[in-house]
Amino acid sequence: MKEYLTFTYSLVGYTLSIITLSFLILWVYPWGFMPFHIDTSMMSINANPILINIGLLLFFGLQHSLMARSFFKDGLLKNISSALKSATYSVASSICLVMIFYFWQPIEGYLWNFQSDMMFWSITMLYIIGWLSAFVATFIIDHFELFGLHQGYRVLKNIPEPEVKFQVRFFYKYIRHPIQAGTLIGLWATPSMSYGHLLLSVGITIYVFIGLYYEEKSLIKTFGEEYKEYIKTTPKLVPFTLTAGHQS
Repeated sequence: MKEYLTFTYSLVGYTLSIITLSFLILWVYPWGFMPFHIDTSMMSINANPILINIGLLLFFGLQHSLMARSFFKDGLLKNISSALKSATYSVASSICLVMIFYFWQPIEGYLWNFQSDMMFWSITMLYIIGWLSAFVATFIIDHFELFGLHQGYRVLKNIPEPEVKFQVRFFYKYIRHPIQAGTLIGLWATPSMSYGHLLLSVGITIYVFIGLYYEEKSLIKTFGEEYKEYIKTTPKLVPFTLTAGHQS
């Protein structure tokens, strides 16, 4: 029974992650069919919108950062399985995104606003390419492992944890972090960059770079010299940007 409950919890976490991330992709673009998006309000709050939105971003960043750190996973959650840890992270992350969707406050004004011209369609194509690249990259490294479903399945079938191996395939031959690169493109590539959208893009960009700093330290700790050599030969986010003696 415990195994079935663990797998069910993992399935719930995976499902919530896919739903909220899919909504995020649509929410950050001014699609006409969306009843709510980043420049509208689900919950109008009589307070400074900039402070409210910054608070939401800080809450999002803290949740992701703290739950990803070893003191949380190996300290507070040391007595639970990796499957439950992954599922809990997915559920908590989804809750944070729902809070952003619900409480985010639009900010008047635009940095740029292109309507039905060449720039509009060019930026829209970048938006699609960015999010599609990020989605495909999750499957290159094991989509279901990334979102915690494989961990729950291994518990259900009593399969031992696999040996962690360092592999470089497809997108990862050209940049070290294609998921984050695609996400940043998807966030910034909008034909209507309102100041509210700008705040979200800046906030998530800062979080991504901070997160990558700690992630790479963790990867070096896990894979050692193999990953250090990978850093020397492969750019972090932008393909073909390494020069002799320089690391991206």
